[in-house]
Amino acid sequence: MDPLSSDQPLLAELYAASVQGRISTGLQAGNYLATAGSKTESRKSRGKNGPRCASVSEFSLHANVCIPAKARHQLENLCRYVARPAVAMERLSVLPDDRVSYRLRHKLHNGATHVVFEPLDLIAKLAALVPPPRFNLVRYHGIFAPASPWRSHVVPFDPGESDSVNHTGCSAEKIEKEADGNDVEKPNRCHPRNYSWAELLKRVFEIDILECDRCGGRMRILCAINPPDAIRKILYCLGLPSRPPPIFPVVQEHSFEY
Repeated sequence: MDPLSSDQPLLAELYAASVQGRISTGLQAGNYLATAGSKTESRKSRGKNGPRCASVSEFSLHANVCIPAKARHQLENLCRYVARPAVAMERLSVLPDDRVSYRLRHKLHNGATHVVFEPLDLIAKLAALVPPPRFNLVRYHGIFAPASPWRSHVVPFDPGESDSVNHTGCSAEKIEKEADGNDVEKPNRCHPRNYSWAELLKRVFEIDILECDRCGGRMRILCAINPPDAIRKILYCLGLPSRPPPIFPVVQEHSFEY
């Protein structure tokens, strides 16, 4: 038995109706959604016929999007598509009978251009799009699965990328090489679950905060200083200000006539 059906029967019903394009609640439960601009009443599969596309039991899968390496523009478009809202408000309108009409971006196979909802049916469709707490939205299958024994062979990771010291003549680097041995390779290890703040800055804003401005080598965090008194003393010894700059009042502009 499906645990979702036993624990959350209403949510399971909303999911099933949303996938099939049917109404989940009310007197019209089980019927297909009403459409406008339809030419025929056939309910054929809505899957796309193309390479790496499939449609089974009214569930379609489109896996024909491939982004080359360093294609930042295509990656941005994909991120915008994934982060898009559930409903485009400019396509939503209220009909005179208080029903809600949603204009589709592309016509359906039967020529329909709009989908008509009862207000409660629209809320049910939106509720099916809200993921439950702590639910993984991205799933990896096969060799990319977290428990796959071959994952470490296909997922690249440099164990010394984030905390290595590459400064020329650094004593810490020499001690590390002498202890580990130059001919012994370090075993590959998985990346921790949470990214550090430096890695997030590099991934999001392309700012490498751990790159040395003088030699271009890698720096590492030695310790984190939290007490305010210790921070002020260190800044004082370095000749740096320990107080934020003062906030000046807004200067009002005056107009003069000549």
